[in-house]
Amino acid sequence: MFVDAFNTRIHLSGGDKINSFISWIGGKKALRDEILLRFPVQYTRYIEVFGGGGWVLFHKLPGRDFEVYNDFNGLLTNLYQCVRDKPDELKKELRYMLNSRRDFLYIKETLHSENSLTNVQKAAYFYALVRYSYGSGAEDFASQPHSIWNDFPLIDAASARLQKVIVENKDFEKLITQYDRDESFFYCDPPYYKTENYYMGGGFGREDHKRLADVLCSIKGKFLLSYNDCEEIRELYNRPGILIEGITRLSNLAQRYESGKEYPELFISNYDTCEFLNSCVQLSLFKNYTNQLIGERKIIYDRLNENLTNTNSC
Repeated sequence: MFVDAFNTRIHLSGGDKINSFISWIGGKKALRDEILLRFPVQYTRYIEVFGGGGWVLFHKLPGRDFEVYNDFNGLLTNLYQCVRDKPDELKKELRYMLNSRRDFLYIKETLHSENSLTNVQKAAYFYALVRYSYGSGAEDFASQPHSIWNDFPLIDAASARLQKVIVENKDFEKLITQYDRDESFFYCDPPYYKTENYYMGGGFGREDHKRLADVLCSIKGKFLLSYNDCEEIRELYNRPGILIEGITRLSNLAQRYESGKEYPELFISNYDTCEFLNSCVQLSLFKNYTNQLIGERKIIYDRLNENLTNTNSC
C-alpha cells in the first residue's frame, strides 16, 4: 500500500506528468505539488469538481483509479471532449487562426451569439479566445506574440492523458452526489470568495459557497478543497471533523508589478492531509530512498528528512 501511494505521486521517470494545454484563471500550476502531497493514501475514484485548466489532473499519474473531470462551463468541457476525442480535427481548425484583435473580437462575438458551429469549431474558437486573451480571462485581447502551433504538442499529450477520463458538465452538487462513495476522493477548486466575477459567466455567489460547504461536509468520501484565505470561508468550514491549513503562494499576475508578492490560501479537508507523508516516513524506515531516486520532487525529500529527524528524536 505504501509503495503504491509513494510511486503514484512521485514521477520517477519524469515522463509521465504533463502540463495543461490551456491557461485558466485560478489555475493550480504553482500549487500542484503541494496539492498532490496532501492526497489521501487510498481512494479508487478521483473527481475534479471545478476542473478549469486541469493542472492537478494532468500532474497526477494516471493509475488504476476512476477519473472524472467536471466544469460548469459548457464551452470548456466541450473543448476537453474535443481534445480527448478529436485532437487532429481541432488542430486543423486552429492552424489558421490569427493572433489579431479583429479576429479575437469576431470569435468572441460568434461564441456568444446563436450560430451553427460544430463542436470542433466551437472548441477551436474558445481555445483561441482564451489563449489570446489577457490573463486567460477570455474578455480582453492580450496583444502578446504567440504562435498557436506551438501548443499542438500539448494538445496531443493532453489527448493521450484524457483517454480514460470521463468529462462532465454538471452543477457541483449534482456531480458530488452522483459520484460519492466511501472510496471517492473529490478535489475542489471553486471560484474564490469575492473573486467570482473574474470567471467567464460568473454566477457563483455566497449561497453557492455555502451550498458547496454543506454538500462536502456530508459526503461519504474524502475531499480536499483550495480557497483564498478569508474570514468568511474559515467560518463556513468551522465544523467538526474539518481541517483547515493556511499556506502562501506567489501571486502570478502580481509579479509583474510587485516581485515576491505572496497570496494567502487555504487547504480544507475532511481527513488528515499528512497521511501520505506519514506513509512515506514508514516506507523510508525500511529503505534508503535517495535524493536521486526521488528526483525533481526535492520538496518531498526535504520533508521526509525533516519528518525522519523528528521521528528519531522522539
